[in-house]
Amino acid sequence: QVQLVESGGGLVQPGGSLRLSCAASGSIFSGNVMGWYRQAPGKERELVATITSGGYTNYADSVKGRFTISRDNAKNTVYLQMNSLKPEDTAVYYCKLTMLRGYWGQGTQVTVSS
Repeated sequence: QVQLVESGGGLVQPGGSLRLSCAASGSIFSGNVMGWYRQAPGKERELVATITSGGYTNYADSVKGRFTISRDNAKNTVYLQMNSLKPEDTAVYYCKLTMLRGYWGQGTQVTVSS
């Protein structure tokens, strides 16, 4: 069984920063992909960023230059550093681990508001 536990969400003013963390536990195989997705009210869940175990990254155009994804393979943990946050970044952020199938975390709320 695989479990993902996210942390680091909260309320921040526009222009501020937050760092999300997601720790995976259980039977984790190498060669996996970890990523962050988000879902705003009334919208579909969308990709934010992914990173392979080898460090290859992929970002949504809307967050390029502002968000940075990274991972610690020894800790099976993925991070999302979010800078220059905008109100439109407000959403529930979900961590996903993909091996033979996808595993989701429970989500963490990020609210960008003055």
